Amino acid sequence: MPTIFTRILIACFFALPSFVFAADTVPEVKPSTPPQTTVSIPTGQGQKPVETAPAVRVGFVDIARIGTESERGKALKTLLTTRKDKFQEQINGKKKQVEKLKSSVEAKIATMTPKQREAKSKEFQKKVEDLQKFAQTAEEELMSLQEKESKALFEAIGQAAMVHGKANGFAAIVIKKELLYVGSSVDTPDVTDAIITALNQGDRKK
Repeated sequence: MPTIFTRILIACFFALPSFVFAADTVPEVKPSTPPQTTVSIPTGQGQKPVETAPAVRVGFVDIARIGTESERGKALKTLLTTRKDKFQEQINGKKKQVEKLKSSVEAKIATMTPKQREAKSKEFQKKVEDLQKFAQTAEEELMSLQEKESKALFEAIGQAAMVHGKANGFAAIVIKKELLYVGSSVDTPDVTDAIITALNQGDRKK
């Protein structure tokens, strides 16, 4: 069963139309020091200033941008589109065969015997069923490829986010859509560009 993250990727990245037919390394990032604030509290002479705790850092990534702007995301979209176009071309060819047979039968049906009509009817029905089966198989194969490659891409995104988060003092890095509310004490920078850069550099080293 696909995970929720895989479904998010599929929804955000590749909204491919249905077929039409008839009847590793992630680069090291130097850590940045989380901001700290020093507040002086006048509670007594000679008392040392009290330092507040550093703000919690929760970064977020825009999955849709990673899919459309990263080299790996672009390559995946090209792969799926090319595969779909190839299947569509085959479907169109089979569709023309069905239409050709239909025209031939309609032109000669008046002179056919009942037995000939029955035989042609079965032949036509078989071609229609073959077309439908091929289209269904092609769609299932395309969806399987899409799910497999999207899952692999999400795992790469997760790895890049983990390395970037540890190196830069983040408590967490989440998907942008999961940010429903953030308090004022939480620092929430957009790290999408950093993740895209990490993915691109990592893929080039392979």
